[in-house]
Amino acid sequence: MPTTDTSEKGLESIIVTALTGLDIDNLRVHGDSQEPPTFPYAGAGYVQGEPADFDRAHALDLVKLLSFLQMTQPETFEQLHLATDGPERQKFLARLQGEVTRRGVVDVLRNGIQHGPASVRLFFASPSPGNRHARQLYDANIFSVTRQLRYSLDETQLALDLCLFINGLPVATFELKNELTNQTVDDAVQ
Repeated sequence: MPTTDTSEKGLESIIVTALTGLDIDNLRVHGDSQEPPTFPYAGAGYVQGEPADFDRAHALDLVKLLSFLQMTQPETFEQLHLATDGPERQKFLARLQGEVTRRGVVDVLRNGIQHGPASVRLFFASPSPGNRHARQLYDANIFSVTRQLRYSLDETQLALDLCLFINGLPVATFELKNELTNQTVDDAVQ
């Protein structure tokens, strides 16, 4: 009879597996690449995020954000010069961060932002039945989950156990604790 992993890592694995449909902890190695095996259940449509993709200065998953914008709004992506890191991209990211701080992430996702001459959509809502174009846009949304997300700007290496993102913007964080290891909600708050 297999043993149950009661550690935080074990719970993280269960959550990520349920969201992505991939058994992340049991990657099969094929030659030089790793192929994650599929989970017996379909998952919830999330992709696995990489902690290294997190832009600590702007508090977002830069790779997922840029991928979403390039895929759904290529003209705006080009107009705002987001393909390469430089002053134009940094201005956009600062504007986005400012709007999230001022209005909140949910409002920014729902209503997008205005940056210079460009209206930037950051989420496409569920389509009405039969609307193929709206369905394609909705399907382009990137829902992701990232484990062990280091968020501190200094090198204290403070990390969250899990973070959920929509199109690179964080919407929920998890700090997992376990009574079996004498940890409580107070430990999570700390």
